[in-house]
Amino acid sequence: MTLLTDKKIILGVTGSIAAYKSVELASKLTQAGALVDVIMTDAATKFVAPLTFQSVTGRKAFTDLWGDEAHVIHVGLGESADVLVIAPATANTMAKIAHGLADDLLSVTALAARCPILIAPAMDGGMYAHPATQSNEKILRARGIIFVGPAEGRMASGLSGKGRMVEPQELLGHIRYTLSRGGAFANKKVVVTAGGTQEDIDPVRFISNHSSGKQGFAVAQAALDRGADVTLITAPTNQIAPIGVNLINVRSADDMGDAVLRAVADAEVLIMAAAVADFKPEASAEQKIKRGAITTYQLQLTKTIDILSAVAEQKEKTGKPKIVVGFAAETQNLIDNAREKVLKKKLSLIVANDVSAKDAGFFVDTNRVTIIDAGGGAQTLPLMSKAEVAEAVCERVERLLS
Repeated sequence: MTLLTDKKIILGVTGSIAAYKSVELASKLTQAGALVDVIMTDAATKFVAPLTFQSVTGRKAFTDLWGDEAHVIHVGLGESADVLVIAPATANTMAKIAHGLADDLLSVTALAARCPILIAPAMDGGMYAHPATQSNEKILRARGIIFVGPAEGRMASGLSGKGRMVEPQELLGHIRYTLSRGGAFANKKVVVTAGGTQEDIDPVRFISNHSSGKQGFAVAQAALDRGADVTLITAPTNQIAPIGVNLINVRSADDMGDAVLRAVADAEVLIMAAAVADFKPEASAEQKIKRGAITTYQLQLTKTIDILSAVAEQKEKTGKPKIVVGFAAETQNLIDNAREKVLKKKLSLIVANDVSAKDAGFFVDTNRVTIIDAGGGAQTLPLMSKAEVAEAVCERVERLLS
């Protein structure tokens, strides 16, 4: 079960060429378990057929204010929805909602809605920049309506500017964030680390650990979905940060150590999913080391900061963070090594995984982990997606917090 499971979402679609993006959004929401009711303006049906939305949601797409589905259909839709998303939203629809006009099913539903409303504008740059549109946006923002975008780029007119509807994946992140507020981790600060740190040899070379950052980013999303205020401290990675995190980019173990110790000073939870290098070059060359006639090169290494041990020392003085979760990537003696680490570093939990397995660990979307608590008790989970592992970890943290 995920945050979006059985959530009732109204997706309002208005007359813009960007309506094709809303089909993908409706599909993504439905695949995530949401119940998506689409309301289309008459102009929207000129760009995309209602049948298209019905095909991806498995539910009727509404177009007629005076349909025979219910006596006051807009009240039923508006009162029962968890969130109303208008994407794309034209300048005309924004103006109608700002001034209380209600001449179609979407505008009357927007007036009847008692849930959060998200608007993703889509129009030509000149229309968006017009004082009337800017004034209407200001009115709507003052009423608590959430705006997502618009983005910069090339538009249907051939001109470039600010007016493009944001991409469905980004909008999905904003919907998740909006729905998550008030969850089990509400008003709690959670710090998550991700990625593999990089320790410089010279200006063009470094040593690092294998890490895609996928598991750490999944944990950040799972904590967000529970309503947490999430700080994500990440070493370089290709992952896209979840909408709503406070993102801190670092490179080295020292940088990550400094960032973590600052961030956990007022945090309830630290989940240390990053692959922090255990060693670094004793000295980093100021200029690129030239290959030349060198046949061998000796690299002197020294230990990096032990971040979890430093956190344990700080916790003894301040009591923060209350919960500390470590990750252990092992290739042998998985349980014994993890149990030793959970005791030595005074952890609340440790998540151990055998990274020698082909279907788990680095650079894949699945993981096979064992969660070990402070008393040494072990819970071995079956092969799961990294998102499911993140949910399992956050569920254990939730129990510890309560």
